[in-house]
Amino acid sequence: LSVKTFVQQKDDTAIKEAILRELLRGGQVYYLHNDIDSMQRTADDLRKLVPDARVGIAHGQMRERELEAVMSDFYHRRFNVLVCSTIIETGIDVPSANTIIIERADKLGLAQLHQLRGRVGRSHHQAYAYLTTPGPRAMTKDALKRLEAIEQATDLGAGFVLASQDLEIRGAGELLGEEQHGNMESIGFSLYMEMLEQAVEALKRGEQPDTAKPLSGGPEVNLRIPALIPEDYLPDVFTRLTLYKRIAGSNNKDQLKELQVEMIDRFGLLPEPVKNLFQVTELRQKAEKLGITRLDAHARGGKLEFAERTPVDPLTIVKLVQSGPNVYKLEGASTLRFELESETAAERIQVVSEVLERLSGSSA
Repeated sequence: LSVKTFVQQKDDTAIKEAILRELLRGGQVYYLHNDIDSMQRTADDLRKLVPDARVGIAHGQMRERELEAVMSDFYHRRFNVLVCSTIIETGIDVPSANTIIIERADKLGLAQLHQLRGRVGRSHHQAYAYLTTPGPRAMTKDALKRLEAIEQATDLGAGFVLASQDLEIRGAGELLGEEQHGNMESIGFSLYMEMLEQAVEALKRGEQPDTAKPLSGGPEVNLRIPALIPEDYLPDVFTRLTLYKRIAGSNNKDQLKELQVEMIDRFGLLPEPVKNLFQVTELRQKAEKLGITRLDAHARGGKLEFAERTPVDPLTIVKLVQSGPNVYKLEGASTLRFELESETAAERIQVVSEVLERLSGSSA
């Protein structure tokens, strides 16, 4: 469950209510007071405020064994309220501690507040975080922005949103100029950069960027042959996914060759399905340069679908159709069908490669 977060001025009545609510359901409480000199006085005040509470103290200036004993006692519920410093940021997992009260939250950074809030809510119980502050006039503008951000970002997985807001608050979140922020929060940084790159490429070609055009991951190529990294060649799933991403993200033949050399060096000679994967990726690169959006091939032929804008000269396609009426046929305004037999994977790759070569003869 996401942690319910409340930002409010320090109030003993609210603090007492929050602690009692947690203790009555059998839980434990972190009370963060980041001033070691006055920590003992704070613990005494809490004992007076909530007589039923068993209060312990933990901070970074304690001896190692003493600190270890305190955290062990808290973990085993020998006391149920821990007055502590920010040392608990990297503390042990205490599933029964589901309320955290942070004093002077305005003095802490956004990432630190998010990390501290993550100390609670580590089980199936609803967790609560209370961020207490002085009056608004005693806080800086940036502190107010940080508290507003942490209060709003309560959903699970809110880390990216908080990181983006933290960068903006500190003045490092701009991409193109002093006031340019874009819409990265809603679409994510990677997609934003991909859209920006597409627009820049269009401007370089002297074209108006088409914002309605969907982003393409390249042409769709289906040769109906095994083109993959087999599990018996590379058992580790994460490494396989990483290599798939690198192969798909390569921009030219040289990068593909470098990847092949690396894979042979790391995992041994390439099996046939991996060789096919590299060859199909190379065909995809050629097809993309020709403005082809889809390429299908099977044992008896296949078809190509062109984008609305293609560098292929229409006259080249006409000559291709005329060279073999029973081999090449136009279907509609954007599809070229070919009938060339290819039984094996190698033959099919060769056939498609030759078709693309003939189309690229006079392409821009």
